[in-house]
Amino acid sequence: MAKTYPYSEQQRMQAAHHWQVLAEYEATGILQQPHLRATPLYLPKHTDHPRGEFARGYRSLLTSELVSGGAIVQKEPGGAATVDFDVEVINHSDRGFIRPYPGTMTLAALATGISVLVAPSSNAALALIPPVAGADVTSGSWTSVSQEEVIITTKITDNERVLYSSSNIYYINQGDRRHYDPPRAPKPKPIPRIPLDNQW
Repeated sequence: MAKTYPYSEQQRMQAAHHWQVLAEYEATGILQQPHLRATPLYLPKHTDHPRGEFARGYRSLLTSELVSGGAIVQKEPGGAATVDFDVEVINHSDRGFIRPYPGTMTLAALATGISVLVAPSSNAALALIPPVAGADVTSGSWTSVSQEEVIITTKITDNERVLYSSSNIYYINQGDRRHYDPPRAPKPKPIPRIPLDNQW
């Protein structure tokens, strides 16, 4: 029988503020490394290969957070370690069953008038179930599971050494894919080779 992993939660990235939160988190992680606090850092602009709104926005936000935290950030790469990031967009085309959020079954049972509860330890525990189930609905933390996910890896390299690497995974809205993986221009079709007369 197939078995799932233990229940876990994954956040959805769907606002520029969420990019700010990620930049703040990564800047904190970088500055907590003693060997990086005194290391000059350089964040390339990627003007030759633009990677969408996220790349440009995240670079600016990460630069601001690093400077605010006291990092040494250079405008030129000479003598500095490079702060860069990779963005991998994943599309799931055929997802299997996803278990409901904890509390969903409790709410469904209460809504249908079913009174059978699983091993209540006391009458006080029974009294807590309706408000807890209601809190599941009104907490505002529910969101649908998306077919699109993104892996964002922030790393610092110096020559051939990786000095820092941190990866985070988020759901994204399908319409937001272009922020992370902008459409690429189609490659030109190869020019057909015309054989010479003596090759016929």
